[in-house]
Amino acid sequence: MTRQVFFYDQPERFVAGTVGQPGARAFYLQASARGRITSVLLEKTQVAALAERIDEVLDEALRRSGGGDATIPASAPQDLLDTAPLDLPLEQEFRVGTMALAWDAVDSCLVVEAQALVEDEEGEGEGAAVFEDDENGPDMLRVRLSGAMARVFAKRALDLVAAGRKPCPFCNLPLDPEGHLCPRANGYRR
Repeated sequence: MTRQVFFYDQPERFVAGTVGQPGARAFYLQASARGRITSVLLEKTQVAALAERIDEVLDEALRRSGGGDATIPASAPQDLLDTAPLDLPLEQEFRVGTMALAWDAVDSCLVVEAQALVEDEEGEGEGAAVFEDDENGPDMLRVRLSGAMARVFAKRALDLVAAGRKPCPFCNLPLDPEGHLCPRANGYRR
């Protein structure tokens, strides 16, 4: 089966979003442009890592330009912030396994790639396989973003991750609405 590449060059919208209640949320990346929507499923930790790394890449690109690159804002522009829910219909194209980021200095844009999770013979996910542009590789979402849109994505994603369950004041594990067995309380329910 040949690989599907979902490509968006400066999409109208690129966001991270969730479906479900804290503690049972499913995380998605969603890109849309001209009536076309692509949604991919990923883990909360992947969303957090992607957002943090986007900020780091943008900070480094800004530093290397001597602070003179007007296409890279130091923080997310308030007028571009997107707090709307995910677009419907929400149809998952694939589950993300491997992600990559790159700053394209020629076009002054950030390139985000998310490849489908590859299953090995034992049925376990294999995150180390990188397939470049092999036509038989895993499906991929590739998005090219302006510096401002990348900052807005990172801010929304970090806010989304932080909006989960509150941590236990004793052990820092997430609190369920029913409470949890706190290891620091010797197994007593809080």
